[in-house]
Amino acid sequence: MKKELLVASALVTSLGLAGVAEAATATWSGNTRNGVSGSDTDGTADGSYSAVQHSSLSFSVTETTDSGVKISTGFNIMDEGGSDVNAAGTSGVTLEFTDGSKLDLIEAGNAYSTRLASVPGASGEQGITGASGNTAPSSLTFANTSDAVGFEWHSAADAFGVDGLTAGISGAFGDDGDAQNASVSSSETSYSVGISYTTDAGDTAVTIGGGFMQADDSNTSTSNDKGEQVAIAMTAATGDLTVGVGFASGTMVKDGTADASAEVDDIEVMTAGAKYVSGDITFAVGYADGSSSDIATFGSDGTNTDSYESVSASVDYVVAPGVTATFGYTTEDAQDENTSLTANSGSSWYLGANITF
Repeated sequence: MKKELLVASALVTSLGLAGVAEAATATWSGNTRNGVSGSDTDGTADGSYSAVQHSSLSFSVTETTDSGVKISTGFNIMDEGGSDVNAAGTSGVTLEFTDGSKLDLIEAGNAYSTRLASVPGASGEQGITGASGNTAPSSLTFANTSDAVGFEWHSAADAFGVDGLTAGISGAFGDDGDAQNASVSSSETSYSVGISYTTDAGDTAVTIGGGFMQADDSNTSTSNDKGEQVAIAMTAATGDLTVGVGFASGTMVKDGTADASAEVDDIEVMTAGAKYVSGDITFAVGYADGSSSDIATFGSDGTNTDSYESVSASVDYVVAPGVTATFGYTTEDAQDENTSLTANSGSSWYLGANITF
């Protein structure tokens, strides 16, 4: 449950004169997840399991000017299971205008990912992780990258006079200057356009959304852009049942700071899923199928074929207000150059609870 409080600004002193403390309205919320996850990979004789303990705390600060423009920002603190807080993030500034449009400034993101219809998928903390050379994607936003210095504009509802239409455009402007021929890359100038359209087809609410993005690579020795992608997704909701499907394609450069660096071409991924709500119980299934061609040498076209496929399912049960128990199960098959990655393939499960406040 969100709490309301006043966050006082620091007392500012300039040329020996004390400023006046101001206050903005803020809300806070959070959650903690506790459970057990296990996996049985194709490369191990016996399965393994471990505790999962994740917590987060988020603050949102807002104020409205005399002209009616709403200004908001915020930050979050996350603990991913260590003894100390080991992850934190600060959002940029959002201006919400009286006509319903919004402008995000600093760490704004890419408009195409914002407009994608949300394909249902399984919940839970299960999954097989491990370093590998596999570059095949598992999500529709595999090339979603941009510098923190940027903006994203969101239209008001019923954009351009079309009922159910929203649109967005974004841009970011980096100047990281990665050394030529180095095995790392980062996003330079990027831009993205996205649209979303929702309509009723009888008793079914249909949403279609997506767009494209392009981000230059700061490393001048790469042949691909840091990210170049088109993506589209569609969902249909009838009563308690929601189904969806999505498709994306493009090229990218995989950063060498995590696993192996690579030029990645011919990327394609399809996701599908369904969700059904019955009282306090939610059933969900998800599917992902991705492929790519990569090469570890910057400046060359990808030639080695990778693939990834997963099937997942979950059951969520609302035990009490703010308390949800989850059981999730996933099978994964990852291949690098048409050879199975046994350490990244197999099955995994999760049993735990999420408590929100």
